[in-house]
Amino acid sequence: MSVESVLTAVGLAKTFHLGFFRKKVQAVKDVSFHVKKGEIFGFLGPNGAGKTTTMKILTGLVFQDRGTASVLGRPVGDLHAKQRMGYLPETPYFYEYLTQEEFLDFSGQLAGVAGTVLRKRREELIERVGLGHARGRPLRKFSKGMLQRVGIAQALMGDPDLVILDEPMTGLDPLGRKEVRDLMVALKREGKTVFFSTHILPDVEMICDRVALVVAGRTVSEGPLASLLSAQVIGTEVHLRPSAAGTLPELPNGVDKLVSGGDVRLDLPASVDVDTFLLSAVNAGAHVISVQPRRESLEEYFVQQANKGNAKVAQS
Repeated sequence: MSVESVLTAVGLAKTFHLGFFRKKVQAVKDVSFHVKKGEIFGFLGPNGAGKTTTMKILTGLVFQDRGTASVLGRPVGDLHAKQRMGYLPETPYFYEYLTQEEFLDFSGQLAGVAGTVLRKRREELIERVGLGHARGRPLRKFSKGMLQRVGIAQALMGDPDLVILDEPMTGLDPLGRKEVRDLMVALKREGKTVFFSTHILPDVEMICDRVALVVAGRTVSEGPLASLLSAQVIGTEVHLRPSAAGTLPELPNGVDKLVSGGDVRLDLPASVDVDTFLLSAVNAGAHVISVQPRRESLEEYFVQQANKGNAKVAQS
């Protein structure tokens, strides 16, 4: 393993036996990736792809049937590695009768923090996750989004080198999501490594250095977004304001049209000659507001890869 890697998975596989008849469910089939020191790494995949099971393997909560994994240069489950790692599960459990201060004190003690360092760390994190207004309030009176913030704070109580977050944006409003994104970027600036899963793809595009996409229990791609997404123009978005007569040139086949407030927005496929169409629009008296080439987005790539993976599963 490279000294630059803090998290590595090679050929991970895990099968569960469920129910009275011990039915086999292969949650993870072949997951491999590596996370470099000091980067924000996005772990993507549709529901049921095996993301949470993989993260439980990496944190030592579940043992793999096959494959190898290491955390901070040590085997999964190593006590020293666990002391340098913070983890937020997908559905964290909270003792609802505790206040956030009591819960974070408890979490900090489990992480080996004590005394004045514990109290200082707790107070800093309460402010950092935006819960200063809820001091002394029992957790049973917290909203889902507030509980998610408490969960993120507990993952940071031990001042970890590696932070693993399973769906950290769950339950957060747009402002809360921005605050969590900003927190991840701040952790990166401090030299820490952030590994997180999410379904909110715009957040991934904003902050991730690299990503891995898992479909049906297998890694289908890994790398920087720029290398995964096609640089080829797949369409052009044109914003027009028609003349008073409202005339426009004949639209080519396959063009999506949206009329809003008198303006017209068109999504021209790559096969359309944009220059010729714009000349026709101007000759018809339309005013061109904007022309924006459209390249493959993360959402389009995600859907494309998920459909391919699901098709392979259906055929097997």
